[in-house]
Amino acid sequence: MAEKMWGGRFSSAGGREAEKFTASIGFDRRLWRQDIAGSKAHAKMLGQVGVLAPSEVALLLDGLERVAGELQAGTFPFRVEFEDIHLNIERRLTELVGPVGGKLHTARSRNDQVALDMHLYVKDIEALLIEGVRALQGALRDQARSAYEARIVMPGFTHLQHAQPVPLALHWLAYWHMLERDVERLSQARDRADRSPLGAAALAGTSFPVDPEMVAKDLGLAGVYANSMDAVSDRDFVLDLLSAASVLMVHLSRLGEELVLWSSREFGFIEVDDAFATGSSIMPQKKNPDVAELVRGKSGRVFGDLLTLLTVLKGLPLAYHSDMQEDKEACFDAIDTVEACLDAMTGMVATLRPRADRMKAALARDWSGATDLADALAKRGMPFRDAHAVAGTMVRVCGDRDPESLTDDELRSISPLLKREDIGLLDPGKAVAARQLFSRVAEDLR
Repeated sequence: MAEKMWGGRFSSAGGREAEKFTASIGFDRRLWRQDIAGSKAHAKMLGQVGVLAPSEVALLLDGLERVAGELQAGTFPFRVEFEDIHLNIERRLTELVGPVGGKLHTARSRNDQVALDMHLYVKDIEALLIEGVRALQGALRDQARSAYEARIVMPGFTHLQHAQPVPLALHWLAYWHMLERDVERLSQARDRADRSPLGAAALAGTSFPVDPEMVAKDLGLAGVYANSMDAVSDRDFVLDLLSAASVLMVHLSRLGEELVLWSSREFGFIEVDDAFATGSSIMPQKKNPDVAELVRGKSGRVFGDLLTLLTVLKGLPLAYHSDMQEDKEACFDAIDTVEACLDAMTGMVATLRPRADRMKAALARDWSGATDLADALAKRGMPFRDAHAVAGTMVRVCGDRDPESLTDDELRSISPLLKREDIGLLDPGKAVAARQLFSRVAEDLR
């Protein structure tokens, strides 16, 4: 056998530098489980259609089990000269079972083989990412329930300015709903990865009587590609994963940004657990929310991974090209980053302590109930634009004064429709009650 499994066409081996440059075994070795599973299904199918004898299939399946055992135990002899995980496994299989190992590649190409491995990997990893998102949702929901039971009210913000008072629980649940859409996106991406390209071979199918549907069913995939050229050149399902992962990282970054702000002395809305913070090498008093900051920063890596693959694919004619090898490092890096960020953020959210006293203090005299005052006047027939102006005048006149100190004459001078009981609408608690926000939170928590 030639040293290279494709070496028969070549009169000399490639140079060592080119070998190192083109090899992918340094990163695609993590696909070994999927490669073994795909090879087993392929071998069984070849036996079923009569291409391989039953004894040959049994020998191949036994050999693949032995190879899997070595990979699991960490004793597998990886060799860069065999380029990738596919040829490394095939070469080791042949060493263990003899020449019949060379029959495993009958009726398939590395083009449809690697595409199959990626389909299986992406489908598996998307399920794991969904579990990670669900764990973070659980931590957010627990915080929301505790905040609801304690009836904690905080300033709601637009433009980073106090807008209207809201229950803290409503804020936590907003992120829960963001993440729910992430679950939907990951689930949809998983559905699109749920098909088998095996049987497409290099790009034009094979003359062997293969049964792609049998392989797909054996591997738990929902179907097969209708077009062999599309089958080996498609990486949309990886783009779907990276796109969903990027949106997820946007949400994690936004949450991280708020936790950084809220843990600052100026806000003081939360206390981050010591396990998710670090100190300063020079300033003894510091407690830095490093986990939230790193999650915020690592979003850029995932965005970059998506852009990497978009750029790789944008100019490729059909069908397969070695450029597509670049899908793996981008995919693997994004997955590793998102998994780490989900784990870290889940722990941080689960252990942080809300500071209800600081939130209450922040609401004092912030006039964030002014909208409810305007609404009350509008309900009495005043055009809302006029009511808006009256409420704004009320805030300006009050200034540093206690609104209760306003006389009836002062109220009438602002608007004849103003009543003394309207002053209470400036209270954040009453404003929240007027909008029945705690009732809405209770429904959301069911």
